[in-house]
Amino acid sequence: MLFRSLPKVEGPWDIHYLDQLLAQLEARHAIARPIQIHAILETAEGVMNVAAIAAASPRMHGMSLGPADLAASRGMKTTRVGGGHPRYGVLADPGSDPAAPRAFAQQDLWHYTFARMVDACVAHGIKPFYGPFGDFSDPAACEAQFRNAFLMGCVGAWSLHPTQIAIAKTVFSPDPAEVAFAEKILAAMPDGTGAVMIDGKMQDDATWKQAKVMVDLARLIARKDPELAAAYGL
Repeated sequence: MLFRSLPKVEGPWDIHYLDQLLAQLEARHAIARPIQIHAILETAEGVMNVAAIAAASPRMHGMSLGPADLAASRGMKTTRVGGGHPRYGVLADPGSDPAAPRAFAQQDLWHYTFARMVDACVAHGIKPFYGPFGDFSDPAACEAQFRNAFLMGCVGAWSLHPTQIAIAKTVFSPDPAEVAFAEKILAAMPDGTGAVMIDGKMQDDATWKQAKVMVDLARLIARKDPELAAAYGL
């Protein structure tokens, strides 16, 4: 697969321009297989136009979130490249003792953007990716950010440092226990209809579709990774 990454995409017009350039390149060099486009979402205007970007061309392969440039574009008050911020969160209401410490829960700065990007990509049949995580000294935070992206529907993430490759491989491969449970759902509802109880949990056509997503991903990974194939029993 050949594709060209396009940074700071702000609207479908940027994709249209590159599409025309690639068509000329393919014609000049007799390239039979179309070169695809991978857009990088890095500006506030791009986020506003994310659905139109995803639908802009049949060449679209996918889209990645670029948190650092996007933070600057939005005027966000952080110098971090991806991840959370210790001061972005929710403070619990005071209790009966006004002097008692109040719990503070750090929140995800990128949840809204993930959701918009994933919805736009999936609705138009292209792949959503998380972008870079800049703090190489904090693998636990990198794993947490990658996992948020995975759970939200992203299919992968950028690795800026060799240590992040193993993290990404672990996170973006479904847990064998979850795959095993998903297989139980599919086995109990072969045609995806009806409703059953499995381990005290109600399963129906909606959870069948969720299970199929998990098992399909496991099967795709198993074809390329013998170790995970064994872990999945595939």
